[in-house]
Parts: sequence; C-alpha cells; structure tokens
Amino acid sequence: GDKAFAQFLSDEIREERKIQKHKSLPKVSGGWELEVHGTEARLVRKIAGEKITVTFNINNSIPPSVDDEPQEEQKPDEQEPDITSTPNFVVEVVKDDTKQTLVLDCHYPEDEIGQEGEEESDIFTIREVSFQPTGESDWKDTNYTLNTDSLDWALYDHLMDFLADRGVDNTFADELIELSTALEHQEYIKFLEDLKSFVKCQ
Repeated sequence: GDKAFAQFLSDEIREERKIQKHKSLPKVSGGWELEVHGTEARLVRKIAGEKITVTFNINNSIPPSVDDEPQEEQKPDEQEPDITSTPNFVVEVVKDDTKQTLVLDCHYPEDEIGQEGEEESDIFTIREVSFQPTGESDWKDTNYTLNTDSLDWALYDHLMDFLADRGVDNTFADELIELSTALEHQEYIKFLEDLKSFVKCQ
C-alpha cells in the first residue's frame, strides 16, 4: 500500500511542478519587502514617517470550489479552473510618533472574485478596524473594534482612500492574490514531498 502511495505522490509532484507558474515568488510592485515564515507572509513598506505592514496566511485561503457537478462528466481536454488563493489580510499602519497602530482587517468577498468589467468596484473590503498598542504581539480584545457592516459609507470610503494612499489598492490586492497563489502552490508541493518521504520511511 505504501509503495503505491509513494508512487502516486511522485506522479502528483511531477504534475504539480509542470503546472507551477512561478519558480520564484512574484514580486509586489510599489517597494514592498517580502518576508515569508512557513505559511505566513508579511509585506512591509516604509513611507514618510510611517511603516505599513500587510500580513496574510495561505492556510485555508483557497475558496471551496462551487462545482457541484460530478467529475466524471469532465471531458479529458477541459482545463480545470485555476486554483486561486484569496487570503484574508491585515494591514497595520504605524506612525513614528504614536504608541498606537491602526489595524485594518481586510478580505476578498467571494462574489467579487473574477468579475471582470466592473472597474469601479473594489476587489477587497475592510471588515474591521481597531487601534492596538504598537509593538505588542498579542492584540487586546478589550480594545474597541469597529465592524464595517454598519458603517457610514463616507467614513468607509475615506478608510479605503487612506489605504490606497499607502499603496493598498486594487492593483496591490491583485498582486497579493498572485503572490499568495504562488506561495500556496509552493507549500503544497513541499507538503507532497514531505509526505512522500514520510511514507517511504521504513
């Protein structure tokens, strides 16, 4: 059983390598520096007196496939839809002279993905906004968190403009999907290789 499993994994790894778009991770334009720790990635950018950090994790970032049709009907030459990773991401803005960090929790709404033609709409939304003490890794649940569901639209627009002025706009969000998808695929292949080594280990 293990031999067959290992053989299957070898084939799978070969196939995944074939369809791997990026041999190295794609860059995000606008002077963002990338740090990757396993499944978590951090993009950092410094502009006049501010540090902007965007953090995301590729785990659970692939939306479930909507296809309910049985797979047998798929014709052999039909391309499977590209798997895209759309992780939630957190933007932290720190100003040099304050003790607080403005934290904006963003996500990609599922119905917006892949809808071409509607240039006006944003491909990501802000879900929550809060202030957190700068430099503390654990955020406090006691700090007021503003949920954007019931927010005045003018205030929401200003928050989106605030992000765009700091380089977090639709272009950035598109490039983040590219980066996250490439990172997710890279980690998936690594996982298959680790699994193969584990299965073969006697």
